[in-house]
Amino acid sequence: MKRVLVSGGGGFLGSHLCERLLKEGNEVLCVDNFFTGNRRNIHHLLDDKNFELLRHDVTHPLYVEVDEIYNLACPASPIHYQFDPVQTTKTSVIGAMNMLGLAKRLKIKILQASTSEVYGDPEVHPQPESYRGNVNTLGPRACYDEGKRCAETLFFDYHRQHGVDIKVMRIFNTYGPRMHPNDGRVVSNFIVQALKGQDITIYGDGKQTRSFCYVDDNIEGMYRLMNSRDGFTGPVNIGNPGEFTMLELANLVLELTESKSKLVFMPLPQDDPMQRKPVIDLAKKELGWEPTVPLREGLLKTIDYFRQIV
Repeated sequence: MKRVLVSGGGGFLGSHLCERLLKEGNEVLCVDNFFTGNRRNIHHLLDDKNFELLRHDVTHPLYVEVDEIYNLACPASPIHYQFDPVQTTKTSVIGAMNMLGLAKRLKIKILQASTSEVYGDPEVHPQPESYRGNVNTLGPRACYDEGKRCAETLFFDYHRQHGVDIKVMRIFNTYGPRMHPNDGRVVSNFIVQALKGQDITIYGDGKQTRSFCYVDDNIEGMYRLMNSRDGFTGPVNIGNPGEFTMLELANLVLELTESKSKLVFMPLPQDDPMQRKPVIDLAKKELGWEPTVPLREGLLKTIDYFRQIV
């Protein structure tokens, strides 16, 4: 049995990861300051003798004894990370340093939940791990984009300089139960608006594309990366290469919710990427991983969740 630290464990992805790790027979230390995480996400785990919750901000050092670290702590939606951009950067950078320092001291493996946002508004499509990105360092999204890029730099410098065993995962758009209903992400936005009978808000002309990975597929990729062969650090893209326009997604949500909501168009936010699609050849080769849940199936499960909370 391993004792595993999950920073950001009360969040959308973190709570699903905690569940998976418990099912694999591990002890889990869930660390979260609940800035964007929610106790409801992990309430059903609190009575598990192998689960422990610690309220803590990773921008402050943490001294615990564990066998592995998954570093997921950071607001991940534009509404939340732009609310306090300085704190977002501190969480990505100082939080990474504190988690890496703990991994260095304990001589243990650590996984970084990075993001497709390191590619910015890409000039290469689809995006392989070798693409260095097109990020506006001065824009309103930079606190997250550049914070995650700097975190990757720290991970590889700790690996080279101190021999820390690292794994770096670049997460593309992920959706599913326990998404925050007000996180401003397109899947949750469309579903909540459709269920409430509100207008469906589409930014730009709706022709920009995203790839959508169901949360169970994401967690499977994360777990396989942590347990991948020695010396394989990544970065590795984890996402669904199926590509959909915002209009296609909106119409599918309207169909599945049987909503009468109307589509309305709003100006595109600054630096919003026009295209997102991962190249997952590396994940297939090294992890034997690729997504298995079709968008329609995943949306139905997500809609069922949101019906209960909105």
